[in-house]
Amino acid sequence: MFSKLKDHPFAVEAFFDSSLVLTFAVPKEQVQHLIPECLELDTLNDKWAFLAVAMVQTKSLRPKGFPKIFGNDFFLIGYRVFVRFTNKGGKNLRGLYILKSETNKKKMEFFGNIFTHYNYTTTDIQQMRRDGVIRTNSNKSGFNLEVEEFDDADIPLPENSPFTDWKEARRFAGPLPFTFTYNAKKEEVLVIEGVREEWKPKPVKVKEYHFSFIEGLNLQDVRLANAFIITNIPYYWKKGKAEQWK
Repeated sequence: MFSKLKDHPFAVEAFFDSSLVLTFAVPKEQVQHLIPECLELDTLNDKWAFLAVAMVQTKSLRPKGFPKIFGNDFFLIGYRVFVRFTNKGGKNLRGLYILKSETNKKKMEFFGNIFTHYNYTTTDIQQMRRDGVIRTNSNKSGFNLEVEEFDDADIPLPENSPFTDWKEARRFAGPLPFTFTYNAKKEEVLVIEGVREEWKPKPVKVKEYHFSFIEGLNLQDVRLANAFIITNIPYYWKKGKAEQWK
């Protein structure tokens, strides 16, 4: 009974004050072992796989349909792999596979680990915004990030990005429509669909970054591929749907 609670048993809604996502390109052979056998890597030119670090400031996160007074504000960090899953109906779904999840509050860790398989841990988060510059860091998690926003500027893609332009890069901007988890014992895939409107990611210039978690994966030829921010977006996740893989 308790294990079923972790399968996203109800829809959840929140308001995204901001969602800042950095995507890293890695040769696909380096990433294959990070995902379960039921999923395929979502690649570019059958060469590059992608990892994303998403930093989201949520507001009024709560079960969908509940009044905002029941919601809570959390900072969420997710380390994810871009993947695909072919369901029983033959549909090829683009989505994300979670490697690690962090939050700034114990309350989110507690309830997040009851109702999801994301294995939240609590960490320290410091964030500062000034004159278009956003600085985010965590001593406990060992990361720091500094990006700069521009209203109307032709920001170049990060050096050595495999994308040819920002239009192509937006395909790997995240979050994607689906998130997947896998129960190897049951050979069961849990599909969680996210719903949003007016999703228009804006490129940002990355001035500095370091993520101990990414470094700890010991991957070769990891390169920053893109970085986007989006603000002031209502968002909700549908109730999870389990599907037998075999």
